[in-house]
Amino acid sequence: MLKKLFRYIALIAVPFIASLFIRLLYLTNKKEFHAPSTIGDEPTIFACWHGELLMLPYLYSYYRKTPYAKVLISPHFDGLLISKTIKYFGLGTITGSTHKNAARVLLQAMKSLKVGYDIGITPDGPKGPRHEVADGIIVMSQKTKAKVVLVRILPTKFWKLKSWDKFIIPKPFGTIHFWASEPLDISGTGMEEARTFLKKRLDNYEK
Repeated sequence: MLKKLFRYIALIAVPFIASLFIRLLYLTNKKEFHAPSTIGDEPTIFACWHGELLMLPYLYSYYRKTPYAKVLISPHFDGLLISKTIKYFGLGTITGSTHKNAARVLLQAMKSLKVGYDIGITPDGPKGPRHEVADGIIVMSQKTKAKVVLVRILPTKFWKLKSWDKFIIPKPFGTIHFWASEPLDISGTGMEEARTFLKKRLDNYEK
């Protein structure tokens, strides 16, 4: 009973406080965008490593002044907290995992792309391995012909959590570097070739 009460209170309080904290961190940092000025209007898949997703809403808003996106979020309690937090930034969610119930999650994501939503995904989420590209993003892109924008979000000052993804939280009064690729078409590429290509581009984000 006590656990349920704690979770209920957390689901109300934590997302609101977290959204304010994220905004504060953004406002107290300088920002540099190393990204194309435009990516077009077609529904697009935005992909970043799980450990760098905290500031993803701001990279997204760089391209879409009116948010129209859904983010794939794990069904666990921490995922529910994230889901409620990003609603404060105008983002919807698809709850599930590309490891568990993969077919259902991918089907929902592909339907969303086809009706005009952008999709946010962490290729190594929700539980790793860290910085390894899972099948989900590749299948999603190839089935819908949606292009992929690869994202890295790297602050000059940050805290790094001791989690599997080495989650990064920017510290105030530094600079947040937002890196984004041009829209990438992997629709005609084999699975392993696409996986290698995406990982290489994410690992070599400055090139």
